[in-house]
Amino acid sequence: MKTIGYVIGEASPSYASFISKTIPKLGEYVVLEYDNKKVLGIVRSVIMGSISLSEDIHDPAIVEKIRSLEGKRDHYIKGIIKILGDVNSFEIPRTPPPPATEVKRADSYTLQQVFSKKEKGLRIGVLASNPEVPVYIDVNRMVSRHLAILAITGAGKSNTVAVISEGLLKLGGAALIFDMHSEYIDARFKNGEVNPIYPRLNPLNLHVSELLRLMNIDSKAYKQEYYFRKALNKTIQLINKGQVDRDQFFVALEKVLSKFIKSEEKRKDVGTILSVRNKLEALLDKYGSLMDLKAPPVVSQIKLGYVNVVDLGSLDEEACDVVVSHFLRTLLYSRKSYKSRGKGLPFPLFIVIEEAHILAPKDRTTLAKYWISRIAREGRKFGLGLCLVSQRPKALDPDTLSQANNMIVLRLVEPSDQRYVQQASETLSEDLLEQLSSLNIGEAIILGLMVRIPAIVKIDKFEGKLSGGDIDIVGEWKKCSDRFLEVEKMYNDVVEDW
Repeated sequence: MKTIGYVIGEASPSYASFISKTIPKLGEYVVLEYDNKKVLGIVRSVIMGSISLSEDIHDPAIVEKIRSLEGKRDHYIKGIIKILGDVNSFEIPRTPPPPATEVKRADSYTLQQVFSKKEKGLRIGVLASNPEVPVYIDVNRMVSRHLAILAITGAGKSNTVAVISEGLLKLGGAALIFDMHSEYIDARFKNGEVNPIYPRLNPLNLHVSELLRLMNIDSKAYKQEYYFRKALNKTIQLINKGQVDRDQFFVALEKVLSKFIKSEEKRKDVGTILSVRNKLEALLDKYGSLMDLKAPPVVSQIKLGYVNVVDLGSLDEEACDVVVSHFLRTLLYSRKSYKSRGKGLPFPLFIVIEEAHILAPKDRTTLAKYWISRIAREGRKFGLGLCLVSQRPKALDPDTLSQANNMIVLRLVEPSDQRYVQQASETLSEDLLEQLSSLNIGEAIILGLMVRIPAIVKIDKFEGKLSGGDIDIVGEWKKCSDRFLEVEKMYNDVVEDW
């Protein structure tokens, strides 16, 4: 390992200042040997200065004269190293490095010992400061301790999700992606396939709260909820007794509500019941294509060895909320049932929630938010992992975000987003926080239990195909313009011939 500098001034067990002969990269890993230990550190700040050319100089002529005499040699390089721990055990030393301790550039072999553990690992990318060193994340700890992928639009969130999904396929695992923008439904993976799931809900399997959400019956509309529950229970009783066919569920529900109206004609609640019946009709008009009394059970649609993608691209936020709530509730109960009775979903599942700030918002209650929170708290025991993907971290429910013990944070520019993420993470230090706005596209800070130490990583480029990405606006205009001119010419030719 090459010596690049020496420890100077006062040092602590966590930080040390150094002076260097060459300019190290910000985020570069270094090794310090003292107390019979080989200690890994990372360069957190670098400055270059000149004794001759101090800030007290106010005359450019003086600078020109010194520059002509000294050339470019009159400068010094200083920096600060954050001490990460012993290379083998990662225990923080109890003593600081002595002055004049050599600062050596960490070689690839040392870094591979730290970041390239392949056993039960998934390759996510390479070190930004040393592209020769691949970075692997611990899949067991990623799934069991949950993950958050956070970044501004266009920073590489979808690519990161695709790389992780590809890695899970390679290990024979399974992922379930709630695809808000139809980015993954036509994706192509090298190690497996997409299992497209187009949302269809059997109303008989929906929780009453989910039906109320689709009918736009507010939680404060107590009378409307009372009559709907009453009609729903009566309809289910008729179906169970065989007096009504299951395929006639909505027809029977409407008839029950109509009978309630006749029985309440002399009372003041008739308007309330009429409102419920109208909202039932509105439900069928708006979400009729979503309702399917022959829809297969949720668990039967999930396949091992596939990236299972629930296509939510054509649905509004209310419908997305209900679909995600229904799937998560069913999957959690199914995994619990399998653990206790051997019946249910027989394999662990990694669940990716795209646009998590919409489904689990900070400032309002949603059905999905409740079940996302439940899985964040309980999923570890039942093999359900959670991945929250968001471009607006500060709009995401803080309790839910804090349950993600792993984070992949790509470029974040807004200070309020940065601080919000720091508050939710115990391992995002101040010096790492400062790096967020300067990350390049595809670079990320990875931290949490799934890596031995926080690292700045260049995420691998997904080698398959995704449907998302930015539209070529100029190209689309050109294509449409060419087509328009072609149609206009055909029209003029026809008119001329006529």
